[in-house]
Amino acid sequence: MYQVIVMYGDNEPWWFFEGWQADIQEAFTFATFAEAQSFYEEKWHEIRKEYSYINAKSNFMTAFWNQDEERWCEECDDYLQQYMGLALLKEYQQVVDESRKDFYETTNSSGKTKRCQRPQQSIGL
Repeated sequence: MYQVIVMYGDNEPWWFFEGWQADIQEAFTFATFAEAQSFYEEKWHEIRKEYSYINAKSNFMTAFWNQDEERWCEECDDYLQQYMGLALLKEYQQVVDESRKDFYETTNSSGKTKRCQRPQQSIGL
């Protein structure tokens, strides 16, 4: 089975950090890759209209964001960018097929903080 998932949170969809599934907002299941790909492309165009920035990978994973969508992180004492993620997966794992170049060659981005960077504590010697 294939899934197209829509995520929202601190990380782009390709990181798969522990607990990444908690960021899933919607999940759609498809029997065939062709069905999932068609839906992914429709959803990609729909989400794209809402966001100023985009970073797309060739394996059907895209992060969308607006610069003003941030949340305060107590642990790292900084604001973290929030991303809308879109991914086409097989059994909730990355697919190896590549999306059409018009998706991942349209990337634009900014230099915002991408994930929590907890301050390092100094160790006195």
